[in-house]
Amino acid sequence: MFQMTKFHHYFQSTKISAFGFGFLPSTSFLALFLLVLLACNGFFVFTINLPAPAKSSPEPANFLPEHFPGDKTVKKLQSSSVYYAVKEENPPSVSKIHLSLLPKPNVSMAARLKQPRWSHKQKVRALHLGAKTKGFSSKIKGFFQNSKCKSRFFMTWISSSHSLGDRELLAIESVFKSHPKACLVMVSNTLDSKLGNVVLKPFSDKGFKLIAVTPDFDFILKNTHAESWFNRLKKGNVDPGDVSLGQNLSNLLRLALLYKYGGVYIDTDVIILKSFNHLRNVIGAQSINAETKSWSRLNNAVLIFDKQHPLLFKLIQEFALTFDGNKWGHNGPYLVSRVVARVIGRPGFNFTVMPPSTFYPVDWSRIRTLFRRPNDQIHSDWLHRKLEEIQGQSYAVHLWNRHSREVRVQEGSIVHHILSHCCIFCNSSTSSL
Repeated sequence: MFQMTKFHHYFQSTKISAFGFGFLPSTSFLALFLLVLLACNGFFVFTINLPAPAKSSPEPANFLPEHFPGDKTVKKLQSSSVYYAVKEENPPSVSKIHLSLLPKPNVSMAARLKQPRWSHKQKVRALHLGAKTKGFSSKIKGFFQNSKCKSRFFMTWISSSHSLGDRELLAIESVFKSHPKACLVMVSNTLDSKLGNVVLKPFSDKGFKLIAVTPDFDFILKNTHAESWFNRLKKGNVDPGDVSLGQNLSNLLRLALLYKYGGVYIDTDVIILKSFNHLRNVIGAQSINAETKSWSRLNNAVLIFDKQHPLLFKLIQEFALTFDGNKWGHNGPYLVSRVVARVIGRPGFNFTVMPPSTFYPVDWSRIRTLFRRPNDQIHSDWLHRKLEEIQGQSYAVHLWNRHSREVRVQEGSIVHHILSHCCIFCNSSTSSL
């Protein structure tokens, strides 16, 4: 019996061993196969596939096809290069260079264009960019001829007629206080209305020559570098960006208006102190370098230029070629600064850069000090000296509304003194500004 039991245990043990021996290879092989498969999969998932650098191609970089009259030859580099070179007098062109080492985002073209186009359409509709202004040319021409203007002034207004406040009206007053025989064109689709006429009527009643007219961008920009840019904008082929499109169009409009008609452009937060009649082809510096005493930044809030001046030509070209709607100031103050830096002193560009005291006697960072009354004798002495300096050296004062709009004019402040000497309808209190 013991031998039978022993034999039975031996048989069971042998059976299990045989079963394990037969099953183990298949299990091991399967596990090994799974491990290899997992390794291969991991290799393909986590391996970065870097394409080999593209060989130099004799084909030139693909620049925008526009060729403007009068432009110098552009030196094109190979398509594999990330850089391009242009003659110094030409602003950099927007290129379509293929960057072969950068992976393309896995987003369809329709998905990329869907949101910007909707945003773009809303902005275009709001500014009436597609609208045609009947008789814009004849209105301006007739206004200048019939008015016998001694000087021409332009302002732009992109907000509602209701928002034309006391400060803006005082800026208009200062134009006629210092230039009683001037003609002022308010380029605005909101002021060119019944309500706009009511707002501006007091000036006409006083005999001042003033007109509000809706801009016809197609006419104003015709035969300029910005003509094709504007057409692309209307079609949705230019990203308007996050910065106010109206503000950027104002930056362009002032350049094109002066290029077509000549005269003076001023922002609606600039108060004129004395006649501009002796100034010709000038732009003002906003700041200077403390060490070199040369200008470090210009501004476009005041521009005085002859018709078809070559600097205006270059500024319009720069706007069209380097437009960026996502950088504040890129198409305005920074634009005039970088172009003037390239062309100043060259033959054919006859203009003068005026010192900051001419139009920008106080920087935007300190403009609020001009609105405050003196709080002690030291402050009073400083205000008195600064006021004398402004009255003696400045042709205008930029109030930098972007930074001082919420600041009230205190009686006894520098701004209070300035406005009291520049107003025409002086029965209204400047303290409400």
